[in-house]
Amino acid sequence: MSPLTYTDAVSGALERLRGVGFEHGPRFVNHAPMAAEALAYMGYADAVEGWVDQNLRTHTYHDVPAPRWAIDPGDADDWRSALGEFDRVADWTALFERELALAPWPEVLARWWPRLLPGMSGVLTHGVIRTAHAVRAISRAREGEDDRLLRNELAQGLGYWAARYASHTHGIRPGEEDPRTGDGEGAAAALDELVTEYAGIYASVPQRHPVPLIHSITGPAAVRLVVEHLPADRRHASYLVARDVSASMLGWFSAPAPKTAATPEGVPDLAEVFATAAAIGDEHAIKLAEVAVRHQALAPDPRHAAAAHAANQGLARFHR
Repeated sequence: MSPLTYTDAVSGALERLRGVGFEHGPRFVNHAPMAAEALAYMGYADAVEGWVDQNLRTHTYHDVPAPRWAIDPGDADDWRSALGEFDRVADWTALFERELALAPWPEVLARWWPRLLPGMSGVLTHGVIRTAHAVRAISRAREGEDDRLLRNELAQGLGYWAARYASHTHGIRPGEEDPRTGDGEGAAAALDELVTEYAGIYASVPQRHPVPLIHSITGPAAVRLVVEHLPADRRHASYLVARDVSASMLGWFSAPAPKTAATPEGVPDLAEVFATAAAIGDEHAIKLAEVAVRHQALAPDPRHAAAAHAANQGLARFHR
């Protein structure tokens, strides 16, 4: 039997996760679609099914709130009033399922990304992270391939983002676009630097818990995954919002940025770091290690491996 392909593994995971709730416990996020995609992307396609089964055995996900009424994408007052309303998440995902059935996914993304971007900070950026993993999956689909599960996952990511929309940007009302403009061509490189900066911070500062500050890295890394699929005039604002959200997290979690980042020592190579994350099985470890590998290829820096290694060390104790 030949090994599973990336698309086969992702599609199999999404089929298994269809209908599974968005959250568990006291607003903990369902990371399963994201971590499964990251495992497949890293060449661990054959491990995805077992990882998903283990995740479903160890998590009790809440039911998705029942649909209430359709959201009209052509009525700004209607859809704006539903932003940040988690009890409308089924209505939001249904809206995006309709949108993605009627137009190519890059067109839907270009229309809704700037509307949702100021609400990136909701549930620690997990809306944009889930959207980004879905974008990578659907962008890798071969022409003529059945991408219904991938389109549905993109609808889930966008819908969750909209339903957990939470803006911390002064003066921007829900649904308004960030007015800041700049060099769209430099946004990808700026995001690379941002990810590296916060990887260094994560690896350098003491933390009460290893998970929360991970999102100061994986949030902008998610924006980086998507930014090249956006129109050029949407890219700079995407970087600025990601930068603002990561900076805010330092205050939220009482983790002041060090004046100088420590030089990483004794860090394994990234292949070993990712293998360790996969063996631990923690979704945060897997996603951060994948970011480290990806960004090391984009802009090599020892801080990427240092952050993922620090997360592995911090998270391993919860999985013994």
